[in-house]
Amino acid sequence: MRLRIAHFLFFLFSISSLLGLGSCKEEAKTEQKTVPQKEKQPNVIYILADDLGYGDLSSYGQTKFETPRIDELAARGIQFTQHYSGAPVCAPARSSLMTGQHTGHTPIRGNKELEGEGQTALPGNAVTVAEIMKKAGYTTGAFGKWGLGFIGSEGDPVAQGFDEFYGYNCQRMAHRYYPPHLWHNEDKILLDGNDWTKTETYAPDKIQEATLAFIEANKEKPFFAYVPFVLPHAELISPKDSIFDKFKDKFEETPFTAENDFTSDYGPDIVHMEYAPQLKPRAAFASMVYRMDVYVGQILDKLDELGIAENTIVMFASDNGPHAEGGADPEFFNSSGGLRGIKRDLYEGGIRSPFIVTWPNKIKPGSTSDHVSAFWDVMPTLAEITNTDVPAASDGISFLPTLLGKEGQKEHDHLYWEFPIQKGRKAVRKGDWKGVIYNFTKKPQGQFELYNLADDPSETKNVANEHPEIEKEMRQIMESESEASELFPFE
Repeated sequence: MRLRIAHFLFFLFSISSLLGLGSCKEEAKTEQKTVPQKEKQPNVIYILADDLGYGDLSSYGQTKFETPRIDELAARGIQFTQHYSGAPVCAPARSSLMTGQHTGHTPIRGNKELEGEGQTALPGNAVTVAEIMKKAGYTTGAFGKWGLGFIGSEGDPVAQGFDEFYGYNCQRMAHRYYPPHLWHNEDKILLDGNDWTKTETYAPDKIQEATLAFIEANKEKPFFAYVPFVLPHAELISPKDSIFDKFKDKFEETPFTAENDFTSDYGPDIVHMEYAPQLKPRAAFASMVYRMDVYVGQILDKLDELGIAENTIVMFASDNGPHAEGGADPEFFNSSGGLRGIKRDLYEGGIRSPFIVTWPNKIKPGSTSDHVSAFWDVMPTLAEITNTDVPAASDGISFLPTLLGKEGQKEHDHLYWEFPIQKGRKAVRKGDWKGVIYNFTKKPQGQFELYNLADDPSETKNVANEHPEIEKEMRQIMESESEASELFPFE
């Protein structure tokens, strides 16, 4: 009898245990269903044109030629009308972008050349956008022109957070489109048929191939691709292909020949820092911008082909205003878009940049924004998108609310630039006011110029004498925002 009772109790215990276990499993399933899936990190591609003016895209008013694929990019996303480069020349603009700091703080503040191949290096303790993205779990690559530290230095891109680099390390080498080699990380890659006398392999085409290969290789995981094009930086030269054929007879031309300054043709006596002669400089320039547009289209097409376009942010900007070297004619093309100044100027034409961002299903297609932003805002924006901390040294403000069309966008109290050439140049934008000083190191620290950009976007009417209180405030900003630099002192 006792045995039967024991068996019965064991049976009841077993059933209850099984029922309880089943209940726990069901609760676990229910809880699992309520846990939201973590949203996949978006890929990020940041494209930087070289010496492309604010008015050199048809979506920004260019009428002499069209840029259909970049126009398509603008139609897919948001177009900024008041975005600024970090500096009016290459290296400090890139330093500002990489470090999230303006030129009063960022380590590289000018184009300081070194012997051999390369420029002054970013210090090893600099925190770059690439390092921020790697911390967030991204694979990182840079493809194009670097200019922030020679191979093997602490400024080498692979020492600054990039898993892969392919392109020109040195800005001087990037004056030429048919160099004998490019760099892949620390390996020198020889280009077929190029030996400073022959011009067979167009370097930007090879860089584009590497860019597309990186995107394809990392399609299954989040990646950050920094794509600093060399186009349309001087020299003015383009392969004689179907792209050049579109423009070869389009414009009246004034040849850029050996009689011009800084002209040096390919050959045994080539001067690398100078530029090749060009019989049709306007056609060459238009074809170079158009080729860059084709490259952008190829990137967009690759994203579509791989099925990752919906989860990829694409940003497009230019490093500074248009150049006038090598036979370039920014006045003919209205490359500054009606703004005053070109490359090396701290007037609007030297530092205002076209800026386009796409992010499918996040950014409203075909939108525009007059939010005032700058290169040093890119780092905090990407940090917010990837939920990563921003270095305390950053001068930037995230513009993510503007991208998403949400309220709460913070605004800069002011923007600041300095450029230590020709006795020093400084500029401040505060609201609609723009203050500029050239010859800063001359007593009494240069003539102050003041413009109201709302009324005078081309900076034609200096109203400094009418607003001494604004001049005083801006001079104080110029002093407080500038940390002394041993490498880049004011002359």
